[in-house]
Amino acid sequence: MPPADLRLTDNPKELSERIVAASPFDQFNRWYAEAQAANVIERDTMTLATVSPEGQPSARAVLLKAFDERGATFYTNFQSRKGQELAHNPKAALLFYWARLDRQVRIEGQVERISDAEADAYYRSRPLGSRIGAWASPQSQPLADRNELDQLEAEARQQLGDNPPRPPFWGGYRVVPQRFEFWQGRPSRLHDRLLYERVPHGWQLKRLAP
Repeated sequence: MPPADLRLTDNPKELSERIVAASPFDQFNRWYAEAQAANVIERDTMTLATVSPEGQPSARAVLLKAFDERGATFYTNFQSRKGQELAHNPKAALLFYWARLDRQVRIEGQVERISDAEADAYYRSRPLGSRIGAWASPQSQPLADRNELDQLEAEARQQLGDNPPRPPFWGGYRVVPQRFEFWQGRPSRLHDRLLYERVPHGWQLKRLAP
């Protein structure tokens, strides 16, 4: 079957202004709960888009680690490509795509680092191998081969033992939303798109053409 014919053609779901939550945070939590109930396996996976100083966009999949009224949190190496790009331009876009429900959520906003206390608490919760890996990998930098990375990991494990501290170059970012878009697939390409935009008194809701 051609890729263009693989889309759902008879999706009974709709996204209406009458039924969505007044807060986009509440609406996200509602959809996330429905994704969880539907056993969407990769529901925490989101595409993160950043922009280089030269204006070159780049995107990669990261994991959502926390979501509340402050925003969406993920963790990474500050010296990675995304870390360097966020240092230059602290704005980002996120995309969640839940194919089983034929839904997308797009979030755009400012990016800020989370507190050291939050980052320390999350780092301590990770498996030991992941904590060692955060020290060992010079993320986004060239390597001669896989053996070099394995050697760096072995050296870090020997030096740090079983209780490594959080690396000073590793931590969390929070995307503070300015825009949420909720997209629900519908037949005949006439999808539902509802946009929440932050305004001085709260959030403004509007419908977008598909």
